[in-house]
Amino acid sequence: MSRTRWRLGLSVTALLTAAALLPSPAHAEAVADYTITVDPSDRGPAIDDTMYGVFYEDINRAADGGLYAELVQNRSFEYSTADNASYTPLTAWAADGTAEVVNDGGRLNERNRNYLSLAAGSTVTNAGYNTGIRVEKGERYDFSVWSRAGHGTTLTVTLTDAAGTLAKARQVAAKGQWRKYTATFTATRTSNRGRLAVTTTAPAALDMVSLFPRDTYRHQPGGLRKDLAEKIEALHPGFLRFPGGCLVNTGSMEDYSADSGWQRKRSYQWKDTIGPVEERATNANFWGYNQSYGLGYYEYFRFAEDIGAMPLPVVPALVTGCGQNKAVDDDALLKRHIQDTLDLIEFANGPRTSEWGGKRAEMGHPKPFHLTHLEVGNEENLPKEFFARFEQFRTAIEAKYPDVTVVSNSGPDDSGATFDTAWQLNRDAGVDMVDEHYYNSPQWFLQNNDRYDSYDRNGPKVFLGEYASQGNAWKNALAEAAFMTGLERNADVVKLASYAPLLSNEDYVQWSPDLIWFNNHASWGSANYEVQKLFMNNTGDRVVPSTATGTPSVSGPITGGVGLSTWATSAAYDDVKVTSADGETLLSDDFSGDASRWAHSGAGSWTVQDGQYVQTDAAAENTMVTAGDPAWHDYDLHVRATKKSGKEGFLVAFGVKDTGNYYWWNLGGWNNTQSAVEQASDGGKSTLLSKAGSIETGRAYDIDVKVRGRQVTLYLDGEEWGGFTDDKPAEPFRQTVTRDDRTGELIVKVVNAQDTAARTAVDLGGAKVASRAAVTTLAADQDAVNTGTDAPVTPVTSTFSGAASEFTYTFPANSVTFLRIRQR
Repeated sequence: MSRTRWRLGLSVTALLTAAALLPSPAHAEAVADYTITVDPSDRGPAIDDTMYGVFYEDINRAADGGLYAELVQNRSFEYSTADNASYTPLTAWAADGTAEVVNDGGRLNERNRNYLSLAAGSTVTNAGYNTGIRVEKGERYDFSVWSRAGHGTTLTVTLTDAAGTLAKARQVAAKGQWRKYTATFTATRTSNRGRLAVTTTAPAALDMVSLFPRDTYRHQPGGLRKDLAEKIEALHPGFLRFPGGCLVNTGSMEDYSADSGWQRKRSYQWKDTIGPVEERATNANFWGYNQSYGLGYYEYFRFAEDIGAMPLPVVPALVTGCGQNKAVDDDALLKRHIQDTLDLIEFANGPRTSEWGGKRAEMGHPKPFHLTHLEVGNEENLPKEFFARFEQFRTAIEAKYPDVTVVSNSGPDDSGATFDTAWQLNRDAGVDMVDEHYYNSPQWFLQNNDRYDSYDRNGPKVFLGEYASQGNAWKNALAEAAFMTGLERNADVVKLASYAPLLSNEDYVQWSPDLIWFNNHASWGSANYEVQKLFMNNTGDRVVPSTATGTPSVSGPITGGVGLSTWATSAAYDDVKVTSADGETLLSDDFSGDASRWAHSGAGSWTVQDGQYVQTDAAAENTMVTAGDPAWHDYDLHVRATKKSGKEGFLVAFGVKDTGNYYWWNLGGWNNTQSAVEQASDGGKSTLLSKAGSIETGRAYDIDVKVRGRQVTLYLDGEEWGGFTDDKPAEPFRQTVTRDDRTGELIVKVVNAQDTAARTAVDLGGAKVASRAAVTTLAADQDAVNTGTDAPVTPVTSTFSGAASEFTYTFPANSVTFLRIRQR
């Protein structure tokens, strides 16, 4: 997942477009006129059944505490500071009496290192996730525990909350060496705050203390949480990409063994995640918690099969990403990972008589999973080092499994030096498919509907593996819908596409926005989910060429004040001067006095020291101070900047309208590895220009920005660094048309991402059609957000009786509308 820092924790109310880039209606009832012209005699590109899918990563407690239906947290007492600095082996447990987590030769098995030693008369109680263990009246829950105890030991297991008993207590007679014991509860009340307790009458060792709802997805024991799995299934995704994401290619590439010292911060390695759950390795999750691996590769393959999706696993390439950015230089380790990948394909596709196909059969699935695509690596920011290793994986895979498509990637962003280098390497090597990732503002998505129009039709195909518009408001989903019409129009290039991330537990959020939100008792689809569902359930088989009028035009120059900021860095600024194009001084500040002309809107601590304006907090992020008039335009900005300490460099802003709308030149960003110009629109950022480079500590830099109209030129120490022209329209009205071969319908898909209704003349090119069309509409206020208690963004179905070869339809303001029109 593309983990540039400003994208973490964005508000769900973030973003649409700058006012200069979208037409504003005169009043709420204003109507704009458009035309859509369709050519049903022409054949556009075919759309693969697998075009739209889902990307699953264990982030935001998407697995343990999420899709994996286990209700007990830290069931195996494996939590560690390696997972999270606040964790202990008894996190989520409370002890009454004497309870000690032990790591010695008396353990359950070698890979399950810890167990609990519970003294006679003692009790341990588990708090589950969120507010507690969720139980529903009348539903059954399956308890299990592995125990080693002397003869005559009784384990009493209870389910309670603060109000009392939730189910009749169960007693288990434990005796002898390690053995699994089970019991079943039937809930007598509904509660979101349940606690599971185990009390022993004699000293006992406990491990794998577990509680599952009986009513899991497809009633699979130890399976998936039903409501979440069914919401994913309802999308009808064409593929399931798993298991990540940043957790795939971060941490140590060593295995979980005595030789590695039982390495607890590892990349995601598939062999750790199969077999009996009590024998699966534990691991730290990149996102700051523990992975039990109860939900592992076998379960991912099963789930893909259950929902009718193509499985698309991702394996590490031995180059870490997501800010770690290190290439592992160990040939023996590389060869082991390559062999592991070949073994993975055998696990998925091999006959039950093969070694790894046999292990699949032992787990309950003798038939193959029909793996056809496999991705190596994820968002590596060292493209040359990554590609050298990728080619070794690819050569080995294609030699043994020539029918498997090996997917590469282009780094963590939509453009820039890493992106360009990676794409060139992929093109030169004739790679079949390249995975692109980007998280940008809604404005960017509205501006870049044509992104893939110019891609080489004979080059590598595109897998858009991760994208989102930095918010869960309806305006974000509208922008994504508009962009998706461009994906469909280019279905001959863009073969796969998936929104990301998929799941988020509202009490454990590391990344927002997300497609599906949940807690311990409810789940709900975001506005973005409704858009994805609409497109996935109405894709069609082939694009029917169409055009639309009504492109908005950009007007006016870039306007706004200026700003200074830092990110995890202390820096000093001096000699700030803003001069108009005709030579008038608009601002001059050498900080010989105070800083009264500057407004502090961000984090950090700013003071005037020795004639410089200094941000002193080297840990603070986004410390913006601003000055000037939002109406300024056509000016030159000069700043002298010195990095004092910290991880990065400087942030010099221009065109500052307010705290959420501006441009800044990010010098020494991304852990001081590159510089870029970024545009913020209602809080969300998009990269306009980037280059590799770093900023030296203690060195003074002269920074100059020249703004003329909508053109900007940037200078560093007197040398031109780069420039850009921001004149691309953010088009609010977008369309695509596809044909459903099974039903004989034209599917007219229209996005109207503005506060104005779109009265549209639709010309179907002489096609003979039925007069009645099925209509599905999503429409809401731009800031509307679906929650656990309110769903303002919900599909509305209706019938339109005026369909013809030529007809007029008014698409509501801020809407996505699909018309299914049957051809005669």
